[in-house]
Amino acid sequence: MSDHTETAYLASGCFWCTEAVFQQIKGVIEIQSGYSGGKTPNPSYEEVCTGKTGHAETVRIRYDPSVISFKEILDVFFSTHDPTTLNRQGNDVGTQYRSAIFYVNQEQKAIAEMAIKELTEKRIFKKPIVTQIEEFRDFYPSEEYHNNYYKRNSDAPYCHYVISPKLAKLKKNEDLKMMLRN
Repeated sequence: MSDHTETAYLASGCFWCTEAVFQQIKGVIEIQSGYSGGKTPNPSYEEVCTGKTGHAETVRIRYDPSVISFKEILDVFFSTHDPTTLNRQGNDVGTQYRSAIFYVNQEQKAIAEMAIKELTEKRIFKKPIVTQIEEFRDFYPSEEYHNNYYKRNSDAPYCHYVISPKLAKLKKNEDLKMMLRN
């Protein structure tokens, strides 16, 4: 592991799911749930849930680029949610659940655009990818009770029915197995 870290900001539906997925990935150092892409400064969860703030539930992923690249982060991202549904992931509906990549520099933007182009050309998804590629502006950390939600609440119905199957699918994905923590 190097001393150098990079940061990715991704929205792929409920941040509890996204956080649980990326906690399984080698090279990920820290994950923080929060809100990005909106106009309301320092919103609360309740405000974001109304859909009126413009924010998406987002995770900030701090990672070691000597272990995992931004492209590999996006490989996990696209493999663990449906990037073809607008403002929806499963039963979670609204702009706060949109699929989005908030790029922090032009290199991340180019990699995100190329990833979508490659997935489209390979016809990985039956429908067009609607993931938004947005310039990163602000990130507001969520309330503390959202952090490590799955680890603390794995027996909760939402975790059992939504997150656990997603993690099982991740562990069976041959293309991603080498990225998983032991």
